[in-house]
This record gives sequence, structure tokens and C-alpha cells, in this order.
Amino acid sequence: METKKYKKNDRSDRRDKPRREARPAPAQEREGESEGIHGTYENGAVIGRNAVRELLRSGREIDKLLVQKGERTGSIVVLVAQAIERGIPVIETDKSKLDATAGYAPHQGVIAFAAEKEYCSVDDILDIAKERGEAPLIVICDGITDPYNLGAIIRCAECCGAHGLIIPKRRAAGLTPLVTKASAGAIEHLAVAKVSNIASTVEALKEQGVWVYAAEAGGESLYRTDFSGPCALVMGSEGNGVSALVKKLCDATVSIPMYGKVNSFNVSTAAAVLLAEIARQHHKE
Repeated sequence: METKKYKKNDRSDRRDKPRREARPAPAQEREGESEGIHGTYENGAVIGRNAVRELLRSGREIDKLLVQKGERTGSIVVLVAQAIERGIPVIETDKSKLDATAGYAPHQGVIAFAAEKEYCSVDDILDIAKERGEAPLIVICDGITDPYNLGAIIRCAECCGAHGLIIPKRRAAGLTPLVTKASAGAIEHLAVAKVSNIASTVEALKEQGVWVYAAEAGGESLYRTDFSGPCALVMGSEGNGVSALVKKLCDATVSIPMYGKVNSFNVSTAAAVLLAEIARQHHKE
């Protein structure tokens, strides 16, 4: 990554087949449906060996491949090999889950999830900040699994003027139609990078002069924290928060003061509160 210098708060100064009649899906599944290659399927899934083969040939970004557990035969072996070669996560799962994901249409043991938009690189995000003449503001999602939460965070990040968002390749939500819907269109205006390792990305950002803050309980109040320079905010997973290694690598931990009986916000709500304060400091409102 090319080194970039920022005047204020530099780190040196501080620390296949036509669709058959599908079984009716539960209401919560029908809400998440979107148009796929063979019709309407939950989460925009691309189902069947022929459809997945063409998707791989297209070169389009693919979030993951679901493959039925058991012995792999025929063309599915080739599809899995191509996915692995491209670094696409391949996840073995039960036939029942594949059936439900495909809306009970024939899936031939394989389903792919294509990204709703092209991913960029972390360098691209830093370049966006440089082009705007602003200190970088980056949101890092460390294992957000709920697509509605990810979409809401994307919306918050864009509204607060963030230059980009970073998500991991594995064990997290990708850019599915559900995420797009939850973002209320903000996904079209925010650069999103997908990385193999969040911890390594944090270290790389720190080398670029970006201060990285973990949003976790027990940290310094966000209202007493100086966010005015280049910074990245790490939001942890819904169940476990920021991973131990990533938290250890961060420059500081910041928290939202709580005054009620419930001791935490939903992750997307917390992101809104934190990002609003960071944006205020960046734009001196």
C-alpha cells in the first residue's frame, strides 16, 4: 500500500432447469426473496450446476458457494475446484438447507451467492478520502452475520460521510439483495472492500497512519475520544462483539455511555451513534 501523509493527528504525533412449483415459504423468508437466474429465490441465490458454471465464467464477484454434504461427483467437482482457485468460500451444508434456500426448486447440490455490487480494495477506499481532501473514515465489520444489520450499517456509514466499509470473506454477511434493501440505496454510494483477514487489514491501516478504534463495552467514552484524524471504527459481530485478536490490535476501545437498564445497543444502532459523533468531529459541526 502506498504511504499517504495526513497533516492532522498523524500517528507519529500520537498513539439449470426451469423452476418447479415451489412450496410456500414462511413470511420471514418471502420478505427476503429476490430475482435470481431461474426466478424468485431467497437472498438472490443462483441455483443449479449450469447456472453456477455460467456465473463463475462471468467473472462476477461471488460471496460463497453452498455445496451439499457427501460424495462429490461429475461437474460439481469442477465447480468446487474453480471456486477454490478463485478464493471463493465453499461451504458444505445439508440438503434440507439447500432445498429451503432454493425455494424447493431443483438445485443439483450447489447454490452460489453473487455480490450485489463489485468490491473494491482497501487502497481504493483510502484513495477516495484523498480525492475528497478528507481524513479517512472507514467502517470495519468484524463478523456481522445479519444482512439487515449490515445494510443498516452501510446506510449509517454513507450518511455520515464514511469513505468505505470493510467486511471479511468468511463467516459474515456479504452484499446480498437483503443487504441492499436494508441499506435503502446507500450501498450504491459507498465503497465496500472484502478482505481475507480483518486483523491483517487493521495492521495495514495503522501503517498508513489510520487510527483504529474497537467499539466495545468498557472502553473510553466516545464523547471524550478525539476522532478528528484518519480513523477506522470496528463494529463486532452480533453475538461475540469484536474478536479478541482484532481488539488487541486496535489503538483504543470506545464505548457509548449507557444510562438505562439494558446494557447494550443493537450493532447497527451503536454504529449510528458512534459514526454521528465521528462525523461531527471530522466536519467540525
